[in-house]
Amino acid sequence: LKRSFADQESFTKPETGCYVYGLFMEGARWDDASGCIEESYPKVLFSDIPYMHWVPVETHADPTDKNLVYTSPLYKTSERKGVLATTGHSSNRVMSLLLTISKRHSQKHWCKRGVACL
Repeated sequence: LKRSFADQESFTKPETGCYVYGLFMEGARWDDASGCIEESYPKVLFSDIPYMHWVPVETHADPTDKNLVYTSPLYKTSERKGVLATTGHSSNRVMSLLLTISKRHSQKHWCKRGVACL
């Protein structure tokens, strides 16, 4: 994760995947220094997420340690609800994001806080 495209001297299209930007996090914030999600600052409801390079990978080939990430839902709107489609999925939920967490917290910690990305 990087704070902005301005951190790079030149921007080039990635060979695989895509760059994603413009997302926000509710219930937590991204900490650049530690490289993981941390508690929100007081009286701050939403914090921006640095741009990300998403690379598609098959689940069985994913090297990610599931104990060191929080599986955050990504919603289109902050309402966190939507009409159920014929497939049984909400029309507001887009996908799940794997966000790095520190070793002193667990997935339950962030789940209880209702952390979600928008």
